[in-house]
Amino acid sequence: MPKDELIGQTIAGYHLLQHVGEGGTATVYKAEHPKHGIAAVKVLRMRLAQDPVAVKRFLREAEYGTRVAHPNIVQTYDFGQTDTLYYLALEWVDGEVLEKFAIKAGPLAPPLVATIVEQIGAALSAAHAKGIIHRDLKPANMMFNPATQHAKLLDFGIARDADLKPEERLTRAGFFVGTLQYVSPEALSGELVSEQADVYSMATITYYLLTNSLPYTGRSPRELFQQLLSQAPVPLNQAVKGVTFPEAIEQAVMTGLERDLSKRYKTMDEFTARVCPALRGSGDGGKPGFLRSIFGR
Repeated sequence: MPKDELIGQTIAGYHLLQHVGEGGTATVYKAEHPKHGIAAVKVLRMRLAQDPVAVKRFLREAEYGTRVAHPNIVQTYDFGQTDTLYYLALEWVDGEVLEKFAIKAGPLAPPLVATIVEQIGAALSAAHAKGIIHRDLKPANMMFNPATQHAKLLDFGIARDADLKPEERLTRAGFFVGTLQYVSPEALSGELVSEQADVYSMATITYYLLTNSLPYTGRSPRELFQQLLSQAPVPLNQAVKGVTFPEAIEQAVMTGLERDLSKRYKTMDEFTARVCPALRGSGDGGKPGFLRSIFGR
């Protein structure tokens, strides 16, 4: 069924008002509900509704969302099947996708990056405490409201349970999941990863928000794949010509990008505890104004 044909229909009490976006597996609508008011409703694409693995993954995303309640995670209201449609109803979040905001705003001032990283980091720590590894962290999976400076994690589309039995995996061994620009090197083998993989992705996001560039410069998936496996990331202070960050910031971010797991932060809390104070200036002796001197903000 074409997406436009669903507008005006009601799914499990959610009246679909308008089409707002497309994901890899689902179409997203703005909807109205008698109890929840305005909501976002994801509908699994019809061509995937006959695929047992796709359906199971879609419902697992919904189930993970109900397991974690946190102010920086979009709330899951409801999910299920009606007729031939699988749906997932979520809290409606004002603001814009963080990726779009970052592209429009350019490199963000370090204190603002600290605010975003602190909030998303807290959300991920809550998910990790429930045994959920996200595996697909990227600015496109986060919302940000510039007016309130509030950030939220959007979905658990390819998340997995840390205690999942091998026979219950939805990814074939030897195939990685995630977005190549943000995925950890150890995930490229397709093996199960720990929360340190999410730490790596958050370090990459931090790097990107500060510089509008990525720590690996491969122009094709093949080149990027090879760089992730065999090369060190571009140091933060070499990412943008003429821009130098205090040593505390560079060290905190680059430790999160360590290929060697024994050198990378073990938990998301460790990462945010190091990187956020550095971004706010306490990692540079608390010298006032040093961050403004970098970007003139």
